[in-house]
Amino acid sequence: MPWLFNWSIVNDPALNKTFDVALHVGTLVGGVTYFRHDVWRYIKAWFASVAARSITTTDQRFAWALVLGTIPGALLGAAFEGPIQERLGQPWLIAVMLAAFGIVLWAVDKEMRSDRGFDSIGPRTGIYLGIAQGLALQPGVSRSGITITAARLLGIDRESAARASFLLAMPIIAGAGLFKGIGLAHDGFQGYGPQFLWGFLASAVSGFIVIWGLLKYLRSHGFAIFMWYRIAVAALIFILIATGTRSATI
Repeated sequence: MPWLFNWSIVNDPALNKTFDVALHVGTLVGGVTYFRHDVWRYIKAWFASVAARSITTTDQRFAWALVLGTIPGALLGAAFEGPIQERLGQPWLIAVMLAAFGIVLWAVDKEMRSDRGFDSIGPRTGIYLGIAQGLALQPGVSRSGITITAARLLGIDRESAARASFLLAMPIIAGAGLFKGIGLAHDGFQGYGPQFLWGFLASAVSGFIVIWGLLKYLRSHGFAIFMWYRIAVAALIFILIATGTRSATI
């Protein structure tokens, strides 16, 4: 978006740091608000499983799926944050990823069965989804898109795949917000308190609406509309590059 609208203000590192934290925290709040009962249930289930040193219930199985599924993305993010920011965020590459993985999402959803429900997701599935989530460190892949695609490859139905994807996002978003927030806590808002507030509110509200809307939509629809949306955005990026309106690189 900054590249598309030529926002020079984002060259300010202090604003970038402040706004990044606002979006992470806002997204987390929106997700936790929607899934508040589920989050509390899985937290209790995980501690009960640890205390008993066993995994006996479906809640415990999914709680461990969340824990184990968070590890791959966290490790990859910590190890490759610098190269990802410096080399993989070029507009032309983002456009390629938007189109390619949009088509993959649609094709997988169209061809795969839907004979697995939410209760079938356990630790092994969590690790698998976590590895897929790590691929989203490449800008343009889409974290929710790739994890839903991975879940559909296993035959998990659409709504369950989306629900698992959103729940899996929360630990890693919380971790990213905490990691980036440490610097913000040390340096303060540096005059960007209003930007933090409005970014936080917009992200929290939109995050809640997107989760509610998508889960409702997927009860009776597929992912074709998302494929066409991603292809359209990718086409717009390539047109801007081809006409010289915007540079192919940042």
